[in-house]
Amino acid sequence: MIFVFEVRVRPGYRAEQYAGAWVRASEIIQRAPGARGTRLHRKIGEPDHLLAIASWDDKASRDAMESHPSEEVRRIIASQAEFVDIRVVGEFEDPDWVVLPSGGD
Repeated sequence: MIFVFEVRVRPGYRAEQYAGAWVRASEIIQRAPGARGTRLHRKIGEPDHLLAIASWDDKASRDAMESHPSEEVRRIIASQAEFVDIRVVGEFEDPDWVVLPSGGD
């Protein structure tokens, strides 16, 4: 499954500053059982609008991590609260099937 959230960086702060904190927190979170990686994307034409995607084996694994977050992760998130607005987009199941266009293999 994937967990998706949107980040809006407030004026006077830079996406690169947030990204540094995001990487530090992600490195810790990725040690949790079931974590499969994270990605942070910048919106084209809006450099202060980011999309974060975290991949997990399943919802139960992510819920377990979230129910016992690392104190260091809590500190990192709290340190960013005044600089960004975060909106959870949602949790999405891995697809039962994937359709890929045929192409030059």
